[in-house]
Amino acid sequence: MEKTKSNRLSDDVIEAFNKEGVVVLRDIFTPWVDGIREAIEENKCRPSWRERTYRPEEGDGCEFFQDYCVWADFTGYRALVVDSPMAEVAAQLMRSATARVFHDHVLVKEPGTAVKTPWHHDQPYYIVDGIQSVSFWVPVDAVPRERTVEYVAGSHRWGIDFKPTRFDGTDLYSADESGTVPDVEADRQNLDIRSWSTEPGDAIAFNFRTLHGAAANPSSQRRRVTSIRWVGDDARFVARPGKTSPFFPGLNYEDGAPFEGDQFPVLFPRPQKVE
Repeated sequence: MEKTKSNRLSDDVIEAFNKEGVVVLRDIFTPWVDGIREAIEENKCRPSWRERTYRPEEGDGCEFFQDYCVWADFTGYRALVVDSPMAEVAAQLMRSATARVFHDHVLVKEPGTAVKTPWHHDQPYYIVDGIQSVSFWVPVDAVPRERTVEYVAGSHRWGIDFKPTRFDGTDLYSADESGTVPDVEADRQNLDIRSWSTEPGDAIAFNFRTLHGAAANPSSQRRRVTSIRWVGDDARFVARPGKTSPFFPGLNYEDGAPFEGDQFPVLFPRPQKVE
């Protein structure tokens, strides 16, 4: 699925996103790939306090590096968020008059990483709720289908928020009584599972409630990705029964209040100046 040179998506792409909860966009962020690569290396040298790295066995070098909320701290990430057409495209996909950046998530599966990303959806992890949401999964390495992310098309419309767990399988909120994520692997034949091979500059866009999971990286190639999350006009703060991921200590908000704040700027329509 392609964008036009004017950054205007076709009606078919927008309809597919809203119906299926996921679309692939080809060659949409290619001019920003080199900057993202540089930012990832800088970020790994200077991680934030939110950094989380999974290592199946300490010392084997096969790490799964993650960091959050760093888009404003590194030039390459910031350029993708502020200078690329991402905000405009997000607004179109969400059918929203505005696009507000929520946060970013950096994911680097080094060669030989045995850690899988379990099936989950993102919405229950967050301090924001709403129907209008989109994540852009932006790889800066070629990713074949056997190592990419898989999505359950239409799952964002099931009307269920499943219990969030950490990637090691432990519950994120001890008091959460929501149901567990269904066994997708056992029911693959009855689900509409989508995946695509991707090249640097492509992006997969998906709703916060779309179930997804990813394979390990047993190859000799890196799998470097930044994922940028956006919300639209209907975004509201939501109180969770525990420490969210990402966590925003010191942020005061009321359950159900409009989602806003300086660290979550509206970038479409484009502001005259972003400090």
